[in-house]
Amino acid sequence: MGLDQYAFSRKAGTTDNKAELMYWRKHANLEGWMRNLYYQRGGEGEFNCVDLRLFEGDVESLEKEYLSLEHSDGFFWGTSRPEQDDDTMEFIRKAYEAIRAGDEVVYTSWW
Repeated sequence: MGLDQYAFSRKAGTTDNKAELMYWRKHANLEGWMRNLYYQRGGEGEFNCVDLRLFEGDVESLEKEYLSLEHSDGFFWGTSRPEQDDDTMEFIRKAYEAIRAGDEVVYTSWW
């Protein structure tokens, strides 16, 4: 058991034809950042198994903050590790490419 996190792209307006952009395992600080974004947008209930669409401005914010994400924890979340920063930077690059190609970028997780 534990936190599994995925980012994928898909054609705008669809729910299929997903292309995985990144997978993280127990990157608690990133989960906290995404959870905060979800609630800032008016999300309600538990942030678990939720598809969170990321827009270019969200990716820009993450790019500015990913090296200094606030410590986050949760049930089964584990602990973020420094090597996950490289994965997050790779995700940011892929997310920009997908958005600029007209695709939607989505983050989801479950624990």
